[in-house]
Amino acid sequence: MQLLALIWGIMAMIGFGVAFLPCLGSLNWLNIPFSIVGLIISAVAMGQAPPGRRGTALAGLILCMVAVVIGFVRLAAGHFVL
Repeated sequence: MQLLALIWGIMAMIGFGVAFLPCLGSLNWLNIPFSIVGLIISAVAMGQAPPGRRGTALAGLILCMVAVVIGFVRLAAGHFVL
């Protein structure tokens, strides 16, 4: 489950990178919900992991959180226009 959280976070950041290109900013409308699901998966993975082995799930959580925050800021800068 932790590996899934990390892979999900990496995919969210790749989606963010693609949506950061000019004329593709509307992809943030798809990437933000994708990243929120990744946040949920990462939180569940952290809850299931033993105390000393939460690094992979934490990395996925941070990557998804960064993708949500920066994607939302990018949408807000464009006044939430498709």
